[in-house]
Amino acid sequence: MSRRYKKGAAASNGYKRAKREAAKLHQKASNQNKHDGRVWAKTVVDNHQTIAVEDFKPKFLARSTMARKSADAAIGAAKAELVERGKRAGRTVVLVPPAYTTMTCSRCCQRQARLGLAERTFRCPGCGFSAGRDLNAARVILHG
Repeated sequence: MSRRYKKGAAASNGYKRAKREAAKLHQKASNQNKHDGRVWAKTVVDNHQTIAVEDFKPKFLARSTMARKSADAAIGAAKAELVERGKRAGRTVVLVPPAYTTMTCSRCCQRQARLGLAERTFRCPGCGFSAGRDLNAARVILHG
């Protein structure tokens, strides 16, 4: 589209056609994201009684490109669909604040100073508890 439009001149028919085609592609991708989110949410709700959802705000991720913004919007829409379907089905839906879930010990509740992304095993300096990073975070969510 960028080569078909000259600033200050009337838009050509080719430019208008390319713009319509691009809009159709964007709408198709948006519809596919909505559909995939609904199918995923239905599967989760059908298979689980208690659903814990991280209560994140996707707008903090959307800072650079349009693709990232649309992906973050899809994540937010999938989260909203999961919460809505869970409540309609009578499931227990818990919104979990994301702060410190990976840095807190699930046994003694002591918070670790910093846990890098490369560290996949959580080790508590206080009580010596050791577990997988994701497993420990899941236990913290259940206790909290």
